[in-house]
This record gives sequence, C-alpha cells and structure tokens, in this order.
Amino acid sequence: MTGLQEHLHGLWLPLITPFRDGALDERSLRRLTRHYSGQAVDGFILGATSGEGMTLREAELERLVAIARDELTTGHSKLPICLGLSGADTSRLKERLDETADWPIDGYLIASPYYVRPSQRGLLAHFEALADHAAWPLALYNIPYRTSVNITNQTLLRLAGHPNIIGLKDCGASREQSIALLRDRPADFRVLTGEDANYFEALSDGADGGIVLSAHLETATFAAVHAELKRGNHDAALARWQEVADLTRLLFTEPSPAPAKYWLWRAGLIDSPEVRLPMVEIGSELAVQLDCEIERRMQVAA
Repeated sequence: MTGLQEHLHGLWLPLITPFRDGALDERSLRRLTRHYSGQAVDGFILGATSGEGMTLREAELERLVAIARDELTTGHSKLPICLGLSGADTSRLKERLDETADWPIDGYLIASPYYVRPSQRGLLAHFEALADHAAWPLALYNIPYRTSVNITNQTLLRLAGHPNIIGLKDCGASREQSIALLRDRPADFRVLTGEDANYFEALSDGADGGIVLSAHLETATFAAVHAELKRGNHDAALARWQEVADLTRLLFTEPSPAPAKYWLWRAGLIDSPEVRLPMVEIGSELAVQLDCEIERRMQVAA
C-alpha cells in the first residue's frame, strides 16, 4: 500500500484557488492553507474543478502547489496533496506527468477525457498509459455529466488492479453503480464521493470518504459525519448531516466555486470572491441568500 493510499479516506478538501485583480492571490492562498491545515481534513486536492484548474497557467499551478506545501511544512503538517489534472490528449497528459514529477505532491486526481467520448477500451488504455508513466499514484475521477463518458464498473475494476491506481473520486450519478463498485472492489482500492449533496448517503453505503467543496464551510461538521458513521453511530451522523445538508444545495445554486468563494470572502478567509471567465461571480439574489445564511449560522454559533 502506498503512502497516499493510507491517507485516501475521510474528508478531503478540493481547495479553491483565490484570485485578485486577475492574478493568483498568494496571501489569501497562504491564509486558506493555514486555516484548513488546522481543521479536521485528511488531504487537499489542488488545481482541480473547484480550484478552477483549467484556467490556471502552468507557472500558476506550480506556484499554487509550492505555496500550499510551504505552508503545510511551516505548520508541521503532513497532510497529503493531490494535483488535479485533466485533458483529452493522452500524450499531452503524459508530458504533464513528466513536468510535475518533481513537484511536492503525493499523487494525482485525473479526470476522464472530456468531449471525445472514448470507448471503454479507450478509457482503459488511456488510464493504464498514464498510470504506467506517472511518478506518483493516481486516483481516477469519474464525472460523466461533465465529460460525457462514464467509466463502467467493469473498466474500473480492471484499472483497480493496476499497482499505481489507488482510488476513485466518484461522481458517477448512479447510486446503483456506486454500491456495486463498493461491493466488488479490491480491499485496497479507495472510493470517495465527489457529490456534496450525496455525502451522507455515499458514506452510509460504504464509501471511504468524500472530496467535498462544501466542507470549506462547517468543516468540523462534515468531518463529524464521517467520524460518527465510522463508529457506527448512524443517528448521530444523520443529525450532524442535517446541519449541513441544505448548505450543499445552496452552494451549487450557481456554478461552483463562485458561491463558496463569495462565502469565504465574506468570512475574511480570502480577499476577493473573484473567479475566472467563463465563470462569473454570483448574482445579487444569491448573494442575499448567502448573506442571510451566514448571519443565521453566526447567530446559532453564538
């Protein structure tokens, strides 16, 4: 079992990437990393969907990783970092694996090829080629409503036998498929849900954890849901889940991560709610809803 495999469970945070005036906001990034390294999270995903990775230039992505690792090291934190990569060109992705091989990361989260809609044989060959080439272990990312192709369980189970493929971020949108995968997977193949609204359901079904954008907020509560279920306390876990279930829907009212960035800005964790086109900042109606929810939760906490 690899080092990353041992840590690929529990609550992982797909960290947002803060921007200000069109540039990477390094001060806010350091503040975010310090803050969440002190929370009950088990690892970070950098530069993936929630981190607006497809808008990041290579130098920005490298800087993002370097700053996050520096803050973790300074704070004596050993939390692992996975780098999000995506693309539809296998050869180019192999080049990206070479270019990032000496970065201070612990593994990769690699999404299915988008737009080209390869066959299952194509997906198998694509991921095997990347796993054979990568210096760090891979977690796969199945999200067919973004890529237009589903990695079937038959393909996933074959890929799970590769020594350098250690897990899956599951956004397959089929509970039936997810349950079957959890039943049939090898014991050391980790499955984490990436569907915020289904976090409790997936954990109840046996998922090892979640990669949850909403856990930027109420982080301790999301962690407690996992901890209570792991202890077998279903009712206690459900009670904690009910504290945040509405939040997982509110934060996706408009395209993510714009709502979460607005909340983090209002909370003082980042200096701007800025996103990069084609994302836009949230509209005034949602801003009012979020402000009301922030105020309500502050009153409850008081």
